[in-house]
Amino acid sequence: MKNINPTSTEAWKELEKHFKKIRNEHMRDMFSDDENRAEKFSILWEDFYVDYSKNRITEDTRSLLLQLAEECQLEEAINDYFSGEAINRTENRPVLHTALRAAKDAEIKVRGENVLPEVEEVKTKIKDFSFEVISGARKGYTGKAFTDVVNIGIGGSDLGPVMVTESLKFYKNHLNMHFISNVDGDHVHETIKDLNPETTLFLIVSKTFTTMETLSNATTVREWFLRSVPEKEVSKHFVAVSTNLEKVESFGIDRNNIFPMWDWVGGRFSLWSAVGLSISLAIGYDNFAALLDGARKMDEHFKNTSFKENLPVQLALLSIWYNNFFKAESEAVIPYSQYLNRFPSYLQQAIMESNGKSVDRNGERVDYETGTIIWGEPGTNSQHAFFQLIHQGTKLIPADFIGFKRSLFGDKDHQDKLMANFFAQTEALLNGKNEDEVEEELKSKGFRREEVDRLKAFKVFEGNKPTTTILIEKLTPESMGKLIALYEHKIFVQGIIWNIFSYDQWGVELGKQLASKILAEFGEKEVSDHDSSTGTLLKYYLK
Repeated sequence: MKNINPTSTEAWKELEKHFKKIRNEHMRDMFSDDENRAEKFSILWEDFYVDYSKNRITEDTRSLLLQLAEECQLEEAINDYFSGEAINRTENRPVLHTALRAAKDAEIKVRGENVLPEVEEVKTKIKDFSFEVISGARKGYTGKAFTDVVNIGIGGSDLGPVMVTESLKFYKNHLNMHFISNVDGDHVHETIKDLNPETTLFLIVSKTFTTMETLSNATTVREWFLRSVPEKEVSKHFVAVSTNLEKVESFGIDRNNIFPMWDWVGGRFSLWSAVGLSISLAIGYDNFAALLDGARKMDEHFKNTSFKENLPVQLALLSIWYNNFFKAESEAVIPYSQYLNRFPSYLQQAIMESNGKSVDRNGERVDYETGTIIWGEPGTNSQHAFFQLIHQGTKLIPADFIGFKRSLFGDKDHQDKLMANFFAQTEALLNGKNEDEVEEELKSKGFRREEVDRLKAFKVFEGNKPTTTILIEKLTPESMGKLIALYEHKIFVQGIIWNIFSYDQWGVELGKQLASKILAEFGEKEVSDHDSSTGTLLKYYLK
């Protein structure tokens, strides 16, 4: 994987010239000038229809962005990505979450060893364990079947599983799922206060089994459990996903109840592994397997499709276009499904932790923008919250609209109303409403001339706000797998073109180190050297 400064490429230089030429063009004119624009800028793949015609691009823009991808040697990087090369160079690790959903007969080597047999072995263990718990064959210490499952983890050990279980709640079985992540004691105690120790299963998810938040929460839960249960019964109610067998066993967890992880799977991309055990328990292993299968299909699409028809590549190039040329600071992700209410939050970690970097792969400070701020909420709630800013604010905010043709409960009246808003918002953001249209509308409502003159400026919408529409047939485990993998590969493409390492996260370490130091000071009731602000705050807290 070569280190190429994107700003040094011919494509980048041409894009800068091209941007100056079209920066003020309105998409209304682009559509009126080309009746086939929607067809030219859309991709139909399996049950996904992606329309990116409502973006401030021309065919020349797309050609130059594709040229940029070629000059940054994206194709070679994709091959390294899937083949197990150690592309996470600062930690000398491959990046192979794609291996977790690869075909059984695939061969993917890490340090000379094919990892697929071990991956399949873990999948079988997840399948068998899930069946035993769901069917009631595996029971708690009093012989009662489990009714509740608590996942204890943080970051990728929480955000992915909780997002997927929420997104696929329609497919949920009888088990009640709970997630504890924040080290906030109120969070953990609120979660466990009404649980029955006899019928609750706990999953502790921590690669090293040393993560402060996870171990603190797990210890608190264990103490709560032991208030009414003999210690020898811990092994029947606690399961771990970890690589640290010694620490897990000293916690009281049976070795047979330990599910392995691998260092070639980053935390924020680990829901496909045993980290997703809570997903398998919530929706059943067959649905978990369908989730993996959907992701595998997106992997194949990304790996084998020409860049012009490649969904992750096109989404990534659009993001780079707005981030680096229009200087857009953020992107909104608006799912028109309440089931996907946690999806934007999940993408915040996946995208911002991956590409929030200011040093390139040569170890030099970049002189161009990387990363994007991601935010969003489901429609139509978001229309009554922050859409005002997108429509009439001063910031350019590209937005992805995600919708489904068919609802899960089959309520056509509600679905039509939801999707009418889905389509209307992207049309409104495209066209806006000019002064003449506002005047005509106000006159038709009987407003006098002076009222029209007073109000019209406030009712003008300039439009020309970019959106990409991702329309999916139906929310299923398979389509959810495709959607998540789509954004995973978008992250990869952005990182390659920005010439940064997307798969480390050193930026979270400093705060952890300082927190440990401050925690020790709490025990000593003595504040050491800090800046005057922090020192004063600590003294006030310790009063």
